Amino acid sequence: CMVGRSLADQGLTKELVPDYFSVKEAIFPFLKFQNVDPILGPEMRSTGEVMGVGRTFGEAFARAHEAAGIEPPQVGKAFLSVRESDKPRLVAIAEDLRRRGFGLVATSGTCAFLSERGIVCERINKVIEGRPHIVDLIKNREIVFIVNTTEGKQAIADSFSIRRQALQQRVTYSTTISGARALLHSLDFRSSDSVNSLQELHRELIA
Repeated sequence: CMVGRSLADQGLTKELVPDYFSVKEAIFPFLKFQNVDPILGPEMRSTGEVMGVGRTFGEAFARAHEAAGIEPPQVGKAFLSVRESDKPRLVAIAEDLRRRGFGLVATSGTCAFLSERGIVCERINKVIEGRPHIVDLIKNREIVFIVNTTEGKQAIADSFSIRRQALQQRVTYSTTISGARALLHSLDFRSSDSVNSLQELHRELIA
């Protein structure tokens, strides 16, 4: 050890597990570039990052979003359209949204899947199916939250206009089921002005 004493001598061999959560949020400049698809890929696109810390995962996630300038969705209509493999996991998210007072709008396949399981939703056209379609609803500010997972080049291309319009209208958008679930957890946290310094958090950790 550089200080002339081993880690064992200093009592630092035990793993320290904090009793708080930390969530990192990347910052992306998609709004500055026209016609750039905001869907994430393997290439590095972020221009910075922020971190949220909280006593619960939901609080940490909410604080990270707040620091990134992402507003939590208010109660309104949520649009759901997911790939076949994600539909079973979407059920719990749809039920949670309904419990929180959200109305549900979905494309035909997703809407049929949810309806068969007793979840009320309204069917809306895909863009390629003609108007009125989902992009019209987003432009009219009728949608406050979007869960849209896709796979395959054609499906990704077909849903580009949804992602782009959501970005321009600042609609909260999730391209993964896990991301949607995390965001719902964050809605249980009510923003406050309380702030803890890292020194305070680390002092509790050592104690």
